[in-house]
Amino acid sequence: MEVIYRCCAGLDVHKKSIVANVRRIEEGSRLHTQTRSFGTMTRDLLALFDWLASHGVTHVAMESTGVFWKPVFNVLEGCFEVLLVNPQHIKQVPGRKTDVKDCEWICQLLQHGLLRASFVPPRPQRDLRDLTRHRAQLVAEQTRVANRIHKTLEDANVKLGSVASDILGKSGRDMIASIIRGEEDPRQMAELARARLRAKIPQLQIALEGRVTEHHRFMLKMLMEHLEMLEALIGQLNQRIEEKMLPFSRAIQRLCTIPGVDRRTAQNVLAEVGTDMTPFPSDAHLASWSGMCPGNNQSAGKRRSGKTTKGNRWLRRALTQAAWAASRTKGTYFSSQYRRLARRRGKKRAVVAVGHTILTVAYHLLKHETTYAELGADYFDRIEPERLTRYLVKRLESLGHRVVLKPQADAA
Repeated sequence: MEVIYRCCAGLDVHKKSIVANVRRIEEGSRLHTQTRSFGTMTRDLLALFDWLASHGVTHVAMESTGVFWKPVFNVLEGCFEVLLVNPQHIKQVPGRKTDVKDCEWICQLLQHGLLRASFVPPRPQRDLRDLTRHRAQLVAEQTRVANRIHKTLEDANVKLGSVASDILGKSGRDMIASIIRGEEDPRQMAELARARLRAKIPQLQIALEGRVTEHHRFMLKMLMEHLEMLEALIGQLNQRIEEKMLPFSRAIQRLCTIPGVDRRTAQNVLAEVGTDMTPFPSDAHLASWSGMCPGNNQSAGKRRSGKTTKGNRWLRRALTQAAWAASRTKGTYFSSQYRRLARRRGKKRAVVAVGHTILTVAYHLLKHETTYAELGADYFDRIEPERLTRYLVKRLESLGHRVVLKPQADAA
């Protein structure tokens, strides 16, 4: 088998230890290999760096095991060509994996060019990913806390959510605060309503007639404090993300021209894929990496499954949310695409397809530095008028009509 790299290394990374193997082809095609173990403290990683450099290593490969690979990657990047490899890809390569150490097997596969590196963005983008992903987790926790507040109010038979569309708006928060303080008069609490909610004061008086106990007040107090803490943390993250996104302000403006994509979605997309589309040769590669395209599983001319792959779940989440928003816009290509597919394939598949289209558009906007051009809701009708005609004729015939089509010139 052909040797691609004359001197390379494979790392088997664990929480407390790293096993490194170096393979070097010397003069006369003689193979020299050496294995050594290191710790994971900073001084140990620096010792690993010096050891690899002393052997003239040019390429290093390791599996993406949890978060343990990150400190190693941070130390080695810049001086070595570091390949972060999907463990599943290593298992799929046939070989004597059970007979050799993991690091030796990784190094052997690397030397013969049988490993494919995963996409690892530059350090500033990785920091930005940490911020946006942590924000997404806090927003999810914020939703869970809001649901617990709903549950506690329902347990006390306070039907505030049946009258107010948002119990955590200004009016709702004032009423919940009065419940926590011990207020029991529903008329006094209903008077705390603001703006348009004051028109529902009679309904609020009835809805606020509950059976609130001291336990309910304690739970509401704890939940509201938790909610306020989460809101403060999300505010700090938003401010930090805005500061880090200043160099990408133009890219954010371009992405925000896409229907359904707001500023937060644009930030999440840029944090995951960046502005440099060089690692992705085409929009199809990006869609495959993100898991927003159908799977390809065929055998003997038969397609077994079109299930989407796992991909980048953070990017998938952002694109799915944008697709739901785009499907509800008026007079846009995306809303037309959603309705067209939802009738035949269902709403969930239609949303994934719209998200795929949004990602494709974003790829070209970032690569060519242009803005979004709306195709219009009638785009499919314009490119396939015969298909629309057949569909409308079929609908009329299903209603019991006989349809005779004539060209407009003949009809005149």
